[in-house]
Amino acid sequence: MFLDKLKQQLNQNQPLFIGEETAFRSAVLIPLVQVHGEWHILFEVRSYTMRKQPGDISFPGGRIDSTDQSPFSAALRETNEELGVDPTTVNLIGQLSPYIASPSFVVFPFVATIDYDQIIHSYNTEEVEEVFTVPIKWLLDYKPYMHLVSFEPEPSPDFPFEKIANGSQYQWRSRAMEEWFFDYEKHTIWGLTARILKHFIEIIK
Repeated sequence: MFLDKLKQQLNQNQPLFIGEETAFRSAVLIPLVQVHGEWHILFEVRSYTMRKQPGDISFPGGRIDSTDQSPFSAALRETNEELGVDPTTVNLIGQLSPYIASPSFVVFPFVATIDYDQIIHSYNTEEVEEVFTVPIKWLLDYKPYMHLVSFEPEPSPDFPFEKIANGSQYQWRSRAMEEWFFDYEKHTIWGLTARILKHFIEIIK
């Protein structure tokens, strides 16, 4: 009886990963736009007055709120707030695999076409400094470069070393994170945006 019930529970929908219920969940849109008959990807430069990551280059998107019906709904809402795009004019092409930055942070990326002419006249200048586009053809030929960022574990002062093997001499594992860079004209795309972009371009290739 116990095993039958357990099997039924395990076959039900489960979180994407352990900890998803408490993780910071966000959704972004990879906006495809046509410029002079050629497909480009549109990027935002975050306003320099923003409290978090001013001046960084990003895709439109943000936190998934409890009122959002789905991650894609959140991406549409954020795209509307940042770029002034009417959600009914957004054409969803598909979804990438979620990017799990850590057990406490996950991003759901979506690919969609939007109207570039609508954006250049309507983006929210309080959140967006400027928008620019990069030709997909250029991205297919470009080779991004990578640098490593090392992270060293640092236990809190009250960490209970007496409860673990080897105590304060425990050998913590450091880790290195790949940071990718795309240089296009005056802009450098890096960080989470670059990692998602790199994955998307590899899919196209």
